[in-house]
Amino acid sequence: MAKQQLMLASRRTQPAIAYIARLTGTAVVAYLAALLVPQASARPTLAPLTALLVVQATLFQTIRSAMQRVAAVTAGVLAAVGVAAYVGFSWWVLGLLTAATLALGMVLRLGNEVLEVPISAMLIFATGTRSAASGRIIDTLVGAAAGMIAGLLFAPMRFQPAKEAVGELTRHMSDLLGQIATGLADVPAPRQATEWLERTRALRGEVERLDDALGQAENSIRLNPRRLLLPDPGDGLRDGVDRLERAAVDLRVLSRAVADSARIDSDNSPVRDPETRARLAAVLGELSAAVRAYGEVVQASDEPTDGLAAVVPEQPTTAGVELREHLAEAQRQQDRLARTLLTSPAEQPEGWPLRGEILAHVDRLRSELEPRRPPERTDTTGPLRAIGRPGGVRGVRGVRGRVRAQRRSKR
Repeated sequence: MAKQQLMLASRRTQPAIAYIARLTGTAVVAYLAALLVPQASARPTLAPLTALLVVQATLFQTIRSAMQRVAAVTAGVLAAVGVAAYVGFSWWVLGLLTAATLALGMVLRLGNEVLEVPISAMLIFATGTRSAASGRIIDTLVGAAAGMIAGLLFAPMRFQPAKEAVGELTRHMSDLLGQIATGLADVPAPRQATEWLERTRALRGEVERLDDALGQAENSIRLNPRRLLLPDPGDGLRDGVDRLERAAVDLRVLSRAVADSARIDSDNSPVRDPETRARLAAVLGELSAAVRAYGEVVQASDEPTDGLAAVVPEQPTTAGVELREHLAEAQRQQDRLARTLLTSPAEQPEGWPLRGEILAHVDRLRSELEPRRPPERTDTTGPLRAIGRPGGVRGVRGVRGRVRAQRRSKR
């Protein structure tokens, strides 16, 4: 136990130590580089300051921040030099310059760097020297260059947080499915079924956090040279997240059908039949284990380069084998559930629509996790390529991409 706690503490402190070391080294290199430039300031502290400000979590964000900061400083300095050439320093001129440079920053769409335009303008306008103006621009350029180089060399690929978010979502979904299956041992009370429904609605927040984490992971590989070592490290993960989002929706509507059935105070309710409850509980129990195994497949490795390696059907991982076994048993239990739910609308008109809804939602939830073979190509891109279903509905982003491509081809 002590060894595990020590490893956990070491893993948590390593990112902070690496972050401090990376920023410190970047600031020192920026300062030393600025000293070598003749046009820079005598003591170019703006260069390391700029380097610290432009370095972001991903290389793409670092490049964007560097370009915005250089543009903001240059615009502010040029505005100050132009105004100082015609009017002297006074409070009302300073106010007009501040308002004008703020408007200029908004027009240039400089984002978080918009305040750098009036700041640079005020500092240069107060000194009124061209050497200070050129020195500020040179220092900013050197600092921005040092920050971009640091981002190019050390920007991490942030797939692990997305994998952890996948694991958290699948654990919660698995636990909820297991609790519903256990609760169906007896006729569920309407209040209990409503609690299940509320918990499925709460999954929406976790899905949004997962999508945000995956967005950061995808940004971390944009313009990142490490991406050249992998065919497409985020493709399989995106496919898995899209399928989990749809599975969460299927779980919510399934819980809604169970809750509606629990409110029917007659024998027409599907959940009042002991055999139906037993069959449904068996299916949900297998789906609970399948969802948990699905999350483990995504988290197959600690390193992004290995964690997105293909899981081929001939040599599946342990989690992949468990996933297939639980889905196969879920299919068998679903077939038995279908025979149990088979009834005539004339015999049970009140609960008949809910029987079809329960079966349809169970089938959709299971189908989102069904295995499929990877595409016929050598650069399979993720473990989820081997656990999709044939002919499955692709992610919303994939559909949108194909629609945009078709529109471009028609132009």
